[in-house]
Amino acid sequence: MQIPLYQVDAFTSKLFKGNPAAVCPLEEWLPDETLQAIAAENNLSETAFFIPNGEHYSLRWFTPRREVDLCGHATLAAAYVTLERLGQGAQEVVFDTRSGVLTVTRDGGRLSMDFPSRPPKFCEPPPGLLEALGGEPLEVLRGQYYLVVYGSEQEIRALDPDFRALARIDDGVIVTAPGDEADFVSRFFAPAWGVDEDPVTGSAHCTLIPFWTLRQGKWWFEARQVSPRGGELHCEDHGERVTIAGQAVLYLEGTIYV
Repeated sequence: MQIPLYQVDAFTSKLFKGNPAAVCPLEEWLPDETLQAIAAENNLSETAFFIPNGEHYSLRWFTPRREVDLCGHATLAAAYVTLERLGQGAQEVVFDTRSGVLTVTRDGGRLSMDFPSRPPKFCEPPPGLLEALGGEPLEVLRGQYYLVVYGSEQEIRALDPDFRALARIDDGVIVTAPGDEADFVSRFFAPAWGVDEDPVTGSAHCTLIPFWTLRQGKWWFEARQVSPRGGELHCEDHGERVTIAGQAVLYLEGTIYV
């Protein structure tokens, strides 16, 4: 069997920046073990698979170790493939996913994703979390993932987590602070899922956007994820939904033989 493969750098206008995702259009679902094996072989933070579903597409995401319920950058990458490579000038694509219906629309030179809002609540940190992260965190909350707040962008950039210790926490961890030039900055760690640091994490902004709306009293943001690769996200808060927009660049196109 031959499967098309695209690799797209998401949330960036430049190659070798943003977050690379693999995208595999399928005619029908393959066994889950095969999808997971392909994701592990790709060895990127996410591989997106989609099949036609009427006028929509059904979309799934896999890390090298597991399927996940929501992924932003791989959705952006899948939308880029459907609109730019397969869509013949279409302006919008609709995905049916584990997290409901996700719509991606052309927005000038960006692609704008309509995602669920997942506001965080204060919580007690799980044992070992703050020690594994280091630094001097101010608050711990939890939305879709743990959210740990620091005082400055410099502190976020300086964090050097103990990934072996952090892998004992079976969840993703966002760290965030006010930005020097952006409205806020973040990083995202998920070593338990086979991803020590994710370069740019769209799904984390489902929690970051409502959090910073309350803190900064505004509903639109320019955000940066300050991983080594880095990425830019244009965000808006619409109450129960958020929009997360960014650019994408095609890195490669090829074929998988299974």
